[in-house]
Amino acid sequence: MTQRALLLVDIQNDFCAGGALAVAEGDSTVDVANAMITWCKTRGNAIVASQDWHPAGHGSFASQHHVAPFTTGELAGLAQTFWPDHCVQNSEGAALHPLLNQKAIDAVFYKGENPLIDSYSAFFDNGHRQETALHNWLQQHDIRELVILGLATDYCVKFTVLDALQLGYKVNVITDGCRGVNLNPQDSTQAFMEMSAAGATLYTLADWQETHA
Repeated sequence: MTQRALLLVDIQNDFCAGGALAVAEGDSTVDVANAMITWCKTRGNAIVASQDWHPAGHGSFASQHHVAPFTTGELAGLAQTFWPDHCVQNSEGAALHPLLNQKAIDAVFYKGENPLIDSYSAFFDNGHRQETALHNWLQQHDIRELVILGLATDYCVKFTVLDALQLGYKVNVITDGCRGVNLNPQDSTQAFMEMSAAGATLYTLADWQETHA
């Protein structure tokens, strides 16, 4: 039987209501995440999470370039959106959402620690120059299938899903467990289309529970 893990992407205070980079309805992902945690726990599936974990003064922060947030430019030779300061290491904003069932999480993986390059994916930085410990952990636990949800659809979720597929995982995305930044109104819709085209299977929570009863 295929070993499966639930991967919760960046369900952190700064991406939820009142946070430095709040995603509209970001908090609504927490209930879906907790429902999936319960579902996975009863079936012996692993539960892992990623956290954006930036040093103060990270190169992706607009404040470092004296530009307005959401301006685009270049970082580490790559196109870069410059963000408000967010998810600074050990800050309240970087903490996982307090209503998330954190006790059930088996392992947490930090990303975005290198100040010279941004890291949307839970697996790699944006240039695929360094990887996090996530893939190695999943390999060690013989996990071949992932169920992914979290924040934000059009950045960290999308690139995590695409990298997971490239690495050979079977990938399922719980769409109502994701919310997007949507700098352009269709960004989240486009992101889900890209994930699906690359080989991910999209479910709502209800669909997942019904088809995997």
